[in-house]
Amino acid sequence: MTFQEIPYTRPDYQAYEKNFTQLVETLNQADEVETALHAVTKINALRSQLDTMVNVALIRHSVNTLDEFYTKEDEYFNEYLPLFEKLDADYYDALLKSDFQEALRAVFPETLFLIAEGKAKIFSPEIIPLLQKENELISQYGKLNAEAEIFFEGKNRTLSEMTPFTKAKDRHTRKLAQEAITHHFVKNEEEFDRIYDELVTLRNDIALKLGFKDYVDYSYVKMNRWGYDRVAVETYRKNILKDVVPVVEKLHQRQKERLTLDELFYYDLPLVFPNGNATPKGTPDELVENAKKMYQDLSKETGEFFDFMVENNLLDLLSKKGKEQGGYCTFLMEEGAPFIFANFNGTSGDVDVLTHEAGHAFQAYSSSWIKEPELIFPSNEAAEIHSMSMEFLTWPYMELFFQEETKKYQFNHLASAVEFLPYGVLVDHFQQVVYENPSWSPKERKDAWRKLEKMYLPGKNYATSELERGIYWFRQGHIFGSPFYYIDYTLAQVCAFQFWKRSIVDQDETYWEDYLNICKVGGSKTFLEICELGHLVSPFKEGSLKEIIATIEDYLASISEEELK
Repeated sequence: MTFQEIPYTRPDYQAYEKNFTQLVETLNQADEVETALHAVTKINALRSQLDTMVNVALIRHSVNTLDEFYTKEDEYFNEYLPLFEKLDADYYDALLKSDFQEALRAVFPETLFLIAEGKAKIFSPEIIPLLQKENELISQYGKLNAEAEIFFEGKNRTLSEMTPFTKAKDRHTRKLAQEAITHHFVKNEEEFDRIYDELVTLRNDIALKLGFKDYVDYSYVKMNRWGYDRVAVETYRKNILKDVVPVVEKLHQRQKERLTLDELFYYDLPLVFPNGNATPKGTPDELVENAKKMYQDLSKETGEFFDFMVENNLLDLLSKKGKEQGGYCTFLMEEGAPFIFANFNGTSGDVDVLTHEAGHAFQAYSSSWIKEPELIFPSNEAAEIHSMSMEFLTWPYMELFFQEETKKYQFNHLASAVEFLPYGVLVDHFQQVVYENPSWSPKERKDAWRKLEKMYLPGKNYATSELERGIYWFRQGHIFGSPFYYIDYTLAQVCAFQFWKRSIVDQDETYWEDYLNICKVGGSKTFLEICELGHLVSPFKEGSLKEIIATIEDYLASISEEELK
């Protein structure tokens, strides 16, 4: 069955609640272990049906926010998902209170119980109206950007379609493109401020109602950050400042010299090479066909996986009017099928997003033995290891996509991954100070962003741009829709660099077995356990950043400018 053929029926909350409550009651009253195990299995089956319909509606709405039917479904789930979440909380409570703890823990992964313990702390029926309002505000943000029409060079374009112009060889075009994008955020500044202001107030209220010190502490529980805490993250951010920011500044100095510029402005950063960045060769269909060849050659497992994705139309890759921005991978439990969403725009990012989301999808496909919906994907920082590593593990096949520009692509891909680390922790640091100061005005938030931006990205020169006022973060959807889901990318990136080193630099043939093993366990293990299983050094280990960054710096330095022409 292709994705388009999957039937969608809006879940009937009342009917679902009745069935679910009966099963939870069975779990509560079970007088023998077989009864308790059977109840949990039936609950997982019921939740899988719901999860599938939620994701079908999510995908179809994000593919076309102008579709009135799925817009209504989006509104329905904004209202009802917190009610379904309340039922999950009842289930988790019954799971933790069961008289058959030892038997249940012997059958189901320990992470299920860790999630249950966390849910008991972060959910209460009294916050349901707040969660409903939060969902509504997040949808408003997504719609505001999805419906953006930027008139540039004779036609209206989406935000995604503007990306190639920001990388133009002509400096004036780059500058105008960035100004046009910025204008969208300035024009809607009051609306972005209103949405975020309401989100911060609402989220702070949620945290306080549940007895947390602030929304930061609440988020660490919600994000399933097991085995490390706020202090460890703050130390990690300091290590980024010490070990990574100076290397990024050197890369930007090299870029400035390569572009023969007296000064490197913010609109120059996307153009890495004076004769243009590497771009994929061929149509989107040809890119997918080359991806099939790549995955068939990479391994038996990836070949079967990608063929399954293509044959069942489980990819929506083209940018179009009304489509939400960005890229993601989700999973349809009932179908045992991942789904990849992206916005191709003719840049190297098309290959990045394809390999990145394919990493998520391959992990979910490999973990489809798991029957607990919350455990198909691991916690976010672990999940991003699979995606970011896949970007590097496919390096030997990049000639399929970039032909004579392969060296340029690989240089920029690795360099930009290093450059991303300070930005990634900037987003996290910004959110921490915002939620530590929930009464800040919009201006105070913007001032805080710019102050931190100068710390983590000291060379970013906005000149006379409106971005100097600290509004760049408006375009970072995670800040609005997935608070604190961002440092995860940087933690995973440090792990992915290790797979790059093992596969490309060291030619260590054991890397694939380790990668496959961490894909197969899904969310049945914690982030630190997944690092151990994959023979990866934890990003929190003292010195782990310095060693891998030094290896990358040496590798990039060994590539001459002549090779990049």
